[in-house]
Amino acid sequence: MSTLPATPRFLSVGEALTDLIRTGAHSWESRAGGAPWNVARVMAAFGIPSAFAGGVGRDNFGDEIASLTRQAGLDTRFMQQHDKASLLAIVHEVSPPKYYFIGTDSADLAFDPALLPDDWAGPIEWLHCGGISLARSPLRERVIDMLGIAKAAGARVSFDPNFRNVMTPDYDATLARVARLSDVIKVSDEDLHGLFRTRDRENALAQLKALNPHAVVLLTLGPGGAELHAHGLRLQQSSPRIEIADTVGAGDASIGGLLYSLMKQPGTDWPEHLRYAVASGSAACLQSGASPPSLAAVEAVLAQMD
Repeated sequence: MSTLPATPRFLSVGEALTDLIRTGAHSWESRAGGAPWNVARVMAAFGIPSAFAGGVGRDNFGDEIASLTRQAGLDTRFMQQHDKASLLAIVHEVSPPKYYFIGTDSADLAFDPALLPDDWAGPIEWLHCGGISLARSPLRERVIDMLGIAKAAGARVSFDPNFRNVMTPDYDATLARVARLSDVIKVSDEDLHGLFRTRDRENALAQLKALNPHAVVLLTLGPGGAELHAHGLRLQQSSPRIEIADTVGAGDASIGGLLYSLMKQPGTDWPEHLRYAVASGSAACLQSGASPPSLAAVEAVLAQMD
């Protein structure tokens, strides 16, 4: 295997999957997705040399994700295709969402870090993780091992738990372990309710912050904007008034916006980093599907924010 060059600077690790969404009594629509994969595409769209590390199948679903990965400009040496079925999320009701996953022995679980380029961690500045990959063994253990390797090489860690119904109380130990390794943790208000099994948002937020008092926490609040909790500060930013086409991918774009701002403008004050996160999440809502917003779209949203 060849030695990894000076790119990528950003790596997202976890699952890429296909959502099968019921659109009628006998009709379904497929959409490529998976939060870690989406975040990698956001960062690439923002111009950061990026990669997604994960496994997909050698089937029609995996081939589509592989094609979209290439189109996004991600470093394809980090994504693996295996002779197993791709992971599927069956969304059989949309409002409110009801879903389950098909992937008892799917390709995401076959992801093998030993197949990554030599010295893969050396150039990485940020490693992002989260999603259901951390609730699925043996992928969970492999991702956590990668976090340790990246941290030891000097990278910082971003974590978006992205709560799903497979995150039962058995997931609590993983949540705590990964939170303690993280420099930035992104959650939504619904994530907090699901992860800590309470409707008391302040109580859930306190529990999360207690896991790692040193981590920066980005709390997204949908139409209510977002909060940033950083080193004793509690900052708030309202959402701009925009014409919303679709909210799919907004959370992934918001954490991507925060990380992009931290990478491109490390000396900027926290309120500006928060503004960029909210603008990025909002820009993602201007288009249908989980396509990453452009930097131009983010800048346009920023120009109309308070």
